[in-house]
Amino acid sequence: MGSFRFLLSRRWILFGITVVLLTYVAYLLGQWQFHRLDDRRERNAIVERNEGRTVDVGQVMNPGGDVAAEDEWTAVTATGTYDVENTVVVRYRTRDGQPGADVVVPLRLADGTSVLVDRGWMATENSGDLAGTEPASLPAPPSGEVEVLGYARSDAEGRSTEVTDTQSTRAISSDAIGDALDLDLLGGFVDLAQETPEADEPLSPPPLPELDEGPHFFYGLQWWFFGALAVFGFFYLMYDEVRGGPARRDRLRAEKRARVEAQEQQQAEIQARIRAEREASRRG
Repeated sequence: MGSFRFLLSRRWILFGITVVLLTYVAYLLGQWQFHRLDDRRERNAIVERNEGRTVDVGQVMNPGGDVAAEDEWTAVTATGTYDVENTVVVRYRTRDGQPGADVVVPLRLADGTSVLVDRGWMATENSGDLAGTEPASLPAPPSGEVEVLGYARSDAEGRSTEVTDTQSTRAISSDAIGDALDLDLLGGFVDLAQETPEADEPLSPPPLPELDEGPHFFYGLQWWFFGALAVFGFFYLMYDEVRGGPARRDRLRAEKRARVEAQEQQQAEIQARIRAEREASRRG
């Protein structure tokens, strides 16, 4: 057995630092996945709790605010008239591999405010295609007074919420749409489930959230396994180095090669002796 002085070499110090960093990063990524799992479980609990109640839209949505996390996916009702001219198309909404867009129409309420209603999805030629998505050419919502039932959703954030001159966006934000169209909107929006009266040409309703826990638990375990594998590899290579490392492996390979050569030499001598005996017997 050798000594551990090789651990003080520059190569092994850098190797050890690399393993520590890789292990730490794997630990953080594993923790991140487990935090996402906790968030998923918390969201699922909120959805399950809110499934059993239906409230007026004004109880969970108000101007200038947003839908609170504990109120998201609450079933809400609202009565008003659709403001078709201010329809907003949400691009890049793919379903089952088919490109499409969501159609969001403000519903004007009795108090003068409006609430954004995501009426559903329609197929398009490609993900960003806006051909045929002008308000006048879209499937029309019911005219006159309409009662809607849907689910309260919180606003999206970031640059994807910007509204273009063609009244389209990539994500729904009542703040961005209200500023772009000069509308007094309730914070958040409503995913439509039902409207009365029904539209002559209904859209595909927005999907409900999946209540599974996703792959986060196994992804977290995988990252921690990678970290443990890095530590195991370091100590295995250290053990191999103590036993002789590359010099020991070279010696073993040389010994194996010598044995093979000796066996080949022995076989060659035996064959030569057999040939000599056969030649002597023919002469005799």
